Amino acid sequence: MAFVQLLSAWLIPITIAFILLYGTVKKVPTYEAFVEGGKEGIQIAFSIIPYLVGMLVSISIFRASGALDYMMNGIKPVADAIGLPAEVVPLAVVRTVSGTAALGMVTDLIATYGPDSFIGRLASTIQGSTETTLYVLTVYFGAVGIKKMGDALKVGILADVLSFIVSFFIVLLIFGK
Repeated sequence: MAFVQLLSAWLIPITIAFILLYGTVKKVPTYEAFVEGGKEGIQIAFSIIPYLVGMLVSISIFRASGALDYMMNGIKPVADAIGLPAEVVPLAVVRTVSGTAALGMVTDLIATYGPDSFIGRLASTIQGSTETTLYVLTVYFGAVGIKKMGDALKVGILADVLSFIVSFFIVLLIFGK
């Protein structure tokens, strides 16, 4: 345990030092490369902002309109029938759209049911094994000008659905109900 804590504390500084030393040995102007990367990062951040604002407004409208609650009420009987806690179903939907909103939901579920509960473990596993597919597609694809994202959307949603299903079965297998 002490080794893992020591490794955690030193891994990032050692990695940074290694990159700087390696770049120096290879005669790469490391500081200039760092500054150039920072400039590109700022340009990308500014180009993403309109897409980010659009996505966040859409999420807020979806939640505030009650559409998410309405959808969850329709899914609850099916979830109950297969033994899936209905409390985590909204997480599966929101996670594809917003990582921050999903993290807030996971935090609420853990605060309500506890970190060692089936719901807490399942929510944590879902949070760690799924992606913010719609967010990535709208923000990043939009920022670089990709207009046709149909195949990426299908594959991303399929991966999220499979991750959700596998998370349920893995948590059920490892921890039981």
